[in-house]
Amino acid sequence: MKTYTAKASGIKREWYLIDAEGKTLGRLASEIAKILRGKHKPIYTPHLDCGDYIIVINADKIQVTGKKLYQKVYYRHSGYPGGLKSISLKDQLEKYPTRVLQAAVWGMLPHNRLGRAMIKKLKVYAGDSHPHQAQQPRPLEI
Repeated sequence: MKTYTAKASGIKREWYLIDAEGKTLGRLASEIAKILRGKHKPIYTPHLDCGDYIIVINADKIQVTGKKLYQKVYYRHSGYPGGLKSISLKDQLEKYPTRVLQAAVWGMLPHNRLGRAMIKKLKVYAGDSHPHQAQQPRPLEI
């Protein structure tokens, strides 16, 4: 009996559309990460990018549980001494609502070359419109 291994040339990618309105951030991010990795397919191979494309709309209407809106903090550093910047989840959702979901999904993907290729297949939009109509994305309920 031989073990099946997918080849990069045999991978067929789909486009999915997810409406994030009213969805919980972490639960939605874990489902998106699973689809980006390709774990929902029977041909899943850990060392290949066999996932699909994901378009997320209404990212500004995402929900969080508990006191995360005020207590969760995102950090970034400019590289200079004393250059640590911080912003709360509430402020991040007001200024850059797409970054919240991208950061949550990125934390669930591998942090290597393969993960960087997977995160490029995630398209997040704050409103309810997107420029990917030509790809004919299928709606996906999560």
